[in-house]
Amino acid sequence: MFNKDIYIKRRETLKKEVGNGIILILGNLEASRNYPDNTFKYRQDSSFLYYFGQQRDGLVGVIDIDNDKEYLFGNDIDIDDLIWYGPVDNVAALAMQVGITRSGSIKQMASLIDSAQKSGRAIHYLPVYRAEQALQIAEWLGISVADAKAQHSVELIKAVVKMRSVKQPEEIAELEKAAHIGYLMHTTAISSCKPGVEEQHIAGLLEGIAMANGCDVSFETILTQHGEIMHNHSHLNTLESGRLMLVDAGGETHSNYCSDNTRTCPVGGKFSTRQKEIYDIVVKCHDHALAIAKPGIKWLDVHLEVCKILAGGLKDLGLMKGNIDDAVAAGAHALFMPHGLGHMMGMDVHDMEGLGQKYVGFDDEVQPSTQFGTNCLRLGRRLQKGFVVTDEPGCYFIPALIDQFRAKGLHTDFINYDKVEQYKDFGGIRLEDDIIITDSGCQIIGNERIPLTSEEVESFMINN
Repeated sequence: MFNKDIYIKRRETLKKEVGNGIILILGNLEASRNYPDNTFKYRQDSSFLYYFGQQRDGLVGVIDIDNDKEYLFGNDIDIDDLIWYGPVDNVAALAMQVGITRSGSIKQMASLIDSAQKSGRAIHYLPVYRAEQALQIAEWLGISVADAKAQHSVELIKAVVKMRSVKQPEEIAELEKAAHIGYLMHTTAISSCKPGVEEQHIAGLLEGIAMANGCDVSFETILTQHGEIMHNHSHLNTLESGRLMLVDAGGETHSNYCSDNTRTCPVGGKFSTRQKEIYDIVVKCHDHALAIAKPGIKWLDVHLEVCKILAGGLKDLGLMKGNIDDAVAAGAHALFMPHGLGHMMGMDVHDMEGLGQKYVGFDDEVQPSTQFGTNCLRLGRRLQKGFVVTDEPGCYFIPALIDQFRAKGLHTDFINYDKVEQYKDFGGIRLEDDIIITDSGCQIIGNERIPLTSEEVESFMINN
């Protein structure tokens, strides 16, 4: 938790951005895993953390803009809870720790909301992403669950996105801690990538590193020699010599700021000629994004320029053909990279994605694309100083997608299908780093560089 003055200032700014009414920021509740007392590991809502800072479950922050009052509501624990979980600060003490002098029970909060509703005042809340939140909102506002899910406040969403998008110095310091966790995780994965090792073994090592150095992994680890599957969370294979192992993983600090890196390395320590050719193209894509990302440029344009680098490299290998600009405009490159270049990152590894991607990654100027591949771009709007985004190009050979494109006769002017057929057993490569937009460009977060180039990866694997 940061100094209380940070939370006070954030809430003051939020009041000015929203303008009127009452703001509800819901903290998360415990969620049962497979029976009531066996719960998932608790994770507080990120927007609640941003404005109210406290990790305890069952809390709700309320900001009465019209009367310039702030509250923290929640039920104090009873003796049974104390016996099992130990002493916990009461709600009044938790409120004081983040600069709030008013507190009360959930029942008292419900009365406050009811009074505000009867006065015709606006009640602002963010989109709900858990069923219990929808039930809470429905009960407090006297509406259906469906309406609770639909009637969130666009004004509040835009205000929160505006504030959370630009990272402050204390947040950057936390992201640098998360980057160190990511460095430890990925260097361990690379050094462990040997024939005969089970994927699950390495995935377990990474989870242990994340928990030993922070609070948890920042998302479910992707670790697989089937890197052509974008989000492959299965770790059931045994690594085979000659294959590629793709690892997309990150850790969270105790303040819940995240890292998100991806590396791909050759099982056994040496890239084949074919693997190195594709790998070096992806490195070139990764570095090109670093070279051109800066304030004022649209991330959509960065994405498209990187796609041209990818298509040009594949053309040099005979996998693509024709005019590269035309190929990318037509979306032919998406056969090999059917995802966007990156996404916002912070306390959520896909930062604020629950608030609606059209508000987080796009705006009135830049709207999401409907074209295959580009429609998966999570961020398109102009970059600002303080934005934290991921730079994650990839190249994949997905047999089912290749078959579908070929059967439909798609992009025959740009794709050499006979050559592509020879790569169906290739797998996939993705490389990802977290970058912060600076005054005139961007830089990778953290002081430790995870091996990136093919030469760096091979050297690290030989020597570790």
